[in-house]
Amino acid sequence: MNSNSKKPIGIFDSGIGGLTVAQQIAKILPDEDLIYFGDTAHLPYGDKSTSAIQSYSIKICNLLISQNVKAILIACNSASAAAFELVKEYVGSKALVFNVIDPVIEYVSTEFSGKTIGLIGTKQTVYSNIFKKKLDEKNSDINLKSLATPLLAPMIEEGFFNNKISTEVIEEYLKNPALATIEALILGCTHYPLIAKQIENYYQGKVKVIDASRIVAVSVFESLKENDLLNHAHTIQNKFYVSDFTPSFENSTQIFFKDKVSLVHYPLWE
Repeated sequence: MNSNSKKPIGIFDSGIGGLTVAQQIAKILPDEDLIYFGDTAHLPYGDKSTSAIQSYSIKICNLLISQNVKAILIACNSASAAAFELVKEYVGSKALVFNVIDPVIEYVSTEFSGKTIGLIGTKQTVYSNIFKKKLDEKNSDINLKSLATPLLAPMIEEGFFNNKISTEVIEEYLKNPALATIEALILGCTHYPLIAKQIENYYQGKVKVIDASRIVAVSVFESLKENDLLNHAHTIQNKFYVSDFTPSFENSTQIFFKDKVSLVHYPLWE
């Protein structure tokens, strides 16, 4: 067994959204220790500049590397779009680096070739045009229709999901003509699985809603297996860091991981 296999997996996001991916990682890789960083002081990343997101990402990676992680998952579409290449170069051979966009590109280019599909996400993710660029590289002949939905992530962070307010906001976005005639919809933000049911209800089975969290977790599993980095020791010691304490984050970690979670405050100085 690879001597690095017992090292933890580092995961980071601007807030609670990445917990949707972390939860799937915990399901598919139940023997892995996770170190999660929620950059709650700077959420949401979707309306931040590329340089700001890159700066936050590098500081978070410094913490994760100091925790001796074997892999780092950027569990945020905005940061994946803005900082993946930089983080990969910065981390080098110290750890494997994953993002939440590439596994989805692989999935949709195989399953929806020649179809019209939609994408909703933050301004940073949508305006970066990264999904279209990567799909074009795959020659998948997918007609991608994108819509920035900037109210959704902060709404979810504040606990407004699965209620009347969130339903009205979601429907207002989804009825936008930009998403007309789509056959599938990519949830291009790791917060959005928390409102996936409401989105599915809106489409009433006529549009396939693509939740990236499981797709990403399976991709991480396959890569760790390929690199002989799967942990079989089963000594779960998950750690959760935040750059700013928020009651909603603490509540969300307990909902996702079912236990009383101890948050460690680790401020990222400007």
